[in-house]
Amino acid sequence: MEQLIQQLKSQQNLPDEALQILIAHEGDDAPLFAAADEVRKERYGIDVFLRGLIEFTNICKNDCYYCGIRRSNAQAERYRLTPEEILSSCENGYQMGFRTFVLQGGEDPYYTDDAVCSLVEQIKAKYPDCAVTLSIGEKPRSSYQAYFDAGADRYLLRHETASNAHYRKLHPPELRLANRKRCLYDLKDIGFQVGAGFMVGSPGQTTRELIADLRFLQELKPDMIGIGPFIPHHQTPFAHEKQGTLELTLRMLSILRLMFPYALLPATTALGTISPIGRELGLKAGANVMMPNLTPIRAKKHYDLYDNKICMDEEAAKCHVCLEGRVRTSGYRVVSDRGDVRR
Repeated sequence: MEQLIQQLKSQQNLPDEALQILIAHEGDDAPLFAAADEVRKERYGIDVFLRGLIEFTNICKNDCYYCGIRRSNAQAERYRLTPEEILSSCENGYQMGFRTFVLQGGEDPYYTDDAVCSLVEQIKAKYPDCAVTLSIGEKPRSSYQAYFDAGADRYLLRHETASNAHYRKLHPPELRLANRKRCLYDLKDIGFQVGAGFMVGSPGQTTRELIADLRFLQELKPDMIGIGPFIPHHQTPFAHEKQGTLELTLRMLSILRLMFPYALLPATTALGTISPIGRELGLKAGANVMMPNLTPIRAKKHYDLYDNKICMDEEAAKCHVCLEGRVRTSGYRVVSDRGDVRR
């Protein structure tokens, strides 16, 4: 095990059989976490970058089997933030030191390219020292180009699984893995800082699928890789499926840090949902990004992608103070910085 960790740390491209051993390991993961932490500190020190998350719509045209805001969920209370609410959320975040804003939402046809571009332009005009990240799903290349020309810096689009057979188990027929990958390559080609990623422990996932994810990421070479445990939502077809584990998610985080030493890796809210100290453990396993929620409380509680999501009724300022404390007591420090990738 130790030899495999050192080989991965030295950027050797391990064969699938070796990755299988690392992923399926059931012993003490402390050496793996320590190696990942060391690599992160070599590249980023103890800095943790915050992204101000603004979940501006929970209306989605898609019907993904794992997602709580899927269009078939008739129990969801739908909302859209007004442009004024979005800009107010940015103002609150800026005053707290955020220098990246993430506009995330379902694939809501109401937000035309012109509407998205207008939001990006207004944010960039008011906060030119900040990065704007979009996370609004699959679009034509022309839309991505328009967002980039308007000033958007980054785009997050988790591929969820790189196995076509597994993708079919998680999504309705109209959604295709080939198109998801096309989007990611278009975004990269246009010049975005690109984020991809996958769920850990989603229904039907095996070690083979996780290795396929790692191989796809090696091809794509994204700037950010977001992973988190699968957590079921009671209004989806996967309501009674078993959730992903903390142990495997942390192990995958560390493997990603060793394979992609430059990557921005978030300690996700989902990690904090399945363990009270999940995000802190994520930092110690190699993560260096956290994404506090700036969404107004009236809407935040309705962006429920999965059950029991934490921090749904907390004001942004309280959430920010809490996170800073958690980061500090874990041995790291929050910095007021755009947090661009360091390749």
